[in-house]
Amino acid sequence: MRKRTLLAIFAVFMFLLMAGGCGSNSASDSKTISMALSNEPSSLDPAITYGLSESDVELAIFEGLTRIDEKGVAQPALAEKWDVSADGLTYTFHLRKDLKWSDGTPITAKDFEYSWKRVLDPQLASGNAYMLFIIEGAEDYNSEKGSANKVGIKAVDDNTLQVKLAEPAAYFLDLTAFHAFYPVPKHAVEANKDGWAGNAETIVGNGPFKITKWAHSGEIVLEKNENYWNPSVVASNTIKMPISESKSTRLTMLESNQTDLILDPPPADEDRLKEKGLYKVEPQIGTTYYVFNVTKAPFDKVEVRKAFAMAVSRTDMIEKVVRNGKKAAITFIPPDILVNGKDFASESGSLVVEDPAKAKKVLEASGYNGEPVTILYNTNEMNKAIAESIQAMWKSALGVNVELTNQETKVFYASRENGEYQVATANWIADFADPVNFLDVFTAKDNDAQYHNAEYNAIMKAVHKEVDPAKRAQLMHQAEKKLFDDCVIIPLYYTSQVIAVNPKLTGYYCSPMGVIDLIKAHK
Repeated sequence: MRKRTLLAIFAVFMFLLMAGGCGSNSASDSKTISMALSNEPSSLDPAITYGLSESDVELAIFEGLTRIDEKGVAQPALAEKWDVSADGLTYTFHLRKDLKWSDGTPITAKDFEYSWKRVLDPQLASGNAYMLFIIEGAEDYNSEKGSANKVGIKAVDDNTLQVKLAEPAAYFLDLTAFHAFYPVPKHAVEANKDGWAGNAETIVGNGPFKITKWAHSGEIVLEKNENYWNPSVVASNTIKMPISESKSTRLTMLESNQTDLILDPPPADEDRLKEKGLYKVEPQIGTTYYVFNVTKAPFDKVEVRKAFAMAVSRTDMIEKVVRNGKKAAITFIPPDILVNGKDFASESGSLVVEDPAKAKKVLEASGYNGEPVTILYNTNEMNKAIAESIQAMWKSALGVNVELTNQETKVFYASRENGEYQVATANWIADFADPVNFLDVFTAKDNDAQYHNAEYNAIMKAVHKEVDPAKRAQLMHQAEKKLFDDCVIIPLYYTSQVIAVNPKLTGYYCSPMGVIDLIKAHK
């Protein structure tokens, strides 16, 4: 035991030396701030990524037509203004003049047309493509039923971008601040299609910062971008982002002044951090859940999935394992999303069934043959603790042998996308505050659950065409209930943004969508 403890201490010490060092390289420099990342970004190509670590970095090095402010409102960014047609279908964005990429190359409306159509290109196979399906012709192009030139995205001239929607969407301006809508530099992408966004030397951005160092699985360093259109608002010269999947290592970094902000501190340290004034809980719109691969035995049978779902006791798991003020999820759509003036989750009521005794009977009647099952999760103390908790529940209530497999985050995402799992951990943080952002996840042709249900897809198509708010809300409730009837997911708890932060750090903004904006952050 002593040998293992000494080795752990030595590992943390070496990590700190690599991630920050001391003196002028520490997070205490007045013009240098630091935020630790909880995992190595799989890529920094905003067209294909969807993890929060990726989003945090991308928000610093890229920017879209709009940017979400501290009040959650889309504000002019690369677009200085826009016009919307009377029917709500045509948006005309007017770009600021003399915009530049971080390498000094001009940014034009053609870059947006190229970038958005790239997300939709079926050859790219972006998991974010469905986010653009609100645009006319976008879904047909992505599904190879139409061509790129029929998509409603057109650079009228260098400073004017015209976008035609398939149906009105009040949230469209919020979407344009989302990372899948960031422009990417065609000249950099075409020069290195497979690796342009994987190394500091090849990434070209347009945000308030530029990436100058990426020591993989070690540290990312950002410097103020001299070509950013609004340099006066950028409060720090340097952002250091040490990377560690260990909560305890990140906490050690914070308390030794090697970083200023960490996400998800260890639950066991909650009381101590509160006493020191380091602990904060920020609002967040999201749900943590388990997702079934509905094509992989034994979970290709809905009754088997329902039995496993019934055997999960959320309250017990949250009180003993999760803590941090989390609330048990009884819906997929989290609270605080208003639809037609009403909280959507409250209107849904509880959609989960917790009944371990009945679960055993349902499983026995399903024809399940007793084979072991495996939970897949990405390396993280909390994910491990939750998996162990559910493993014990399923063993106790169902008598099933459950194996656990953990993978480094980048590998984990690939496994889930490719359907190489039986049941896996997942979470979804809102990109914009509307239930469709959650419900559309399971219409994607490459969704992680491998769930391809014609009835569900038809309901969601009707949602997107419906203009009556009350009827639209009713359809979305119908879609959510269908996910539970088919038992595609097991909601566990609603997320919140728990951080530990140096009190000297100010100006940062924790979005309810889960992303942390550091453009105005300083000490």
